[in-house]
Amino acid sequence: MTDFDSANLVYLIVLGCAVMMWFFAANRHSMGKNLQQAAVWGLIFIGVIAAIGLWDDIRNTVAPTQSVSRDGTRIELPRAPDSHYYLDAQVNGAPVRFVVDTGASDIVLSRADAIRVGLHPDGLAFTGQANTANGMVRTAPVRLDSFVVGGVTDQDLRAVVNDGDLEESLLGMRYLQRFSNMQISNGTLVLER
Repeated sequence: MTDFDSANLVYLIVLGCAVMMWFFAANRHSMGKNLQQAAVWGLIFIGVIAAIGLWDDIRNTVAPTQSVSRDGTRIELPRAPDSHYYLDAQVNGAPVRFVVDTGASDIVLSRADAIRVGLHPDGLAFTGQANTANGMVRTAPVRLDSFVVGGVTDQDLRAVVNDGDLEESLLGMRYLQRFSNMQISNGTLVLER
């Protein structure tokens, strides 16, 4: 804990004690009923703090997530709240989340994801162009050493790095054509090899 955190903790404890002392002084005549109400509010506060602290665990338990068959030949991607399908992969050993985009030709990495997988955009040759919803953008052709989803590893894949303002990387048809079957059923995109 840093000095700043310690000072904030001490401040909050002193402030909480001052509020409690004021509460007891102001309500000394009907203390039993007020203590009961204070206990209820205290439990509500603790419950809210616990829910906030556990939200990631709760969300991961309740919300459906990507599933891959044991042999890696079947991938199921649930539709996200924004109505897109996302695939999580390990690219060159680094985790990357892709938007499945049948309108994209290639595997397209954002600048941030390119850096994460060990490709430095400043050293790439942006010789290509792509027509996107945001207009024309420059692209740089690259090779991905490994692309791992579940137990299946694809190696030496062609991809491009987008020089524009791309927030999330795209998984286009160049990768999706590796699957023999693609279907959407009950809000789940199923990819089968």
